[in-house]
This record gives sequence, C-alpha cells and structure tokens, in this order.
Amino acid sequence: MKELVAKINEEIACFQKNAEAQIVKGNKAAGARARKAALSLMKDFKEFRKVSIEESKK
Repeated sequence: MKELVAKINEEIACFQKNAEAQIVKGNKAAGARARKAALSLMKDFKEFRKVSIEESKK
C-alpha cells in the first residue's frame, strides 16, 4: 500500500507540473501530459480504494 501511495504522489506532482506549464506558458504538449497523468491517477485512486477496503477488513 505504501508503494501505491508513493506512486500516486509522483503522479500528482507530474500532473501539477504539466498543468501549470499548460496554463502559464500555453504549452499544448504539457496539457496532453497532464491529461494522461489525470487518467493514470483515476486508475490509481480506484486501486487505492480497493486495497484500502481490503486492509480495513483485516
């Protein structure tokens, strides 16, 4: 579970960096990377929810 949380934190940092580059600098490629990171975050959040529920049952 710790590895999953670390992965989520990395993806959040990547998203923030690219989203800011898109907004501030108008970098279209950074926008695409931010959207990709957002999709990855959604998958990771679903996995976290599943793992968290399993851990709480123990």
